[in-house]
Amino acid sequence: MYYVYILECVDKTLYTGIATDLARRVKEHNTSKLAAKYTRGRRPVKIVYTKRFRNRSNASKAEARIKKMTRKEKLKLSIE
Repeated sequence: MYYVYILECVDKTLYTGIATDLARRVKEHNTSKLAAKYTRGRRPVKIVYTKRFRNRSNASKAEARIKKMTRKEKLKLSIE
């Protein structure tokens, strides 16, 4: 399984990513040097959206679509 996720950083910005182990990846974003450079300076982060996919190809396509969305569109995803 692959997960596409949106995180809200402490400065209220949004970060979109993909992972196979969502809990581990969020923990990395919050505590580890393995975090994305973007999130390392914006801790703590919290999950505001996740979607599960069977394969990496579909997850990557969804991640690319989400990254092109406006902030407003991304936030709308998180409440649906």
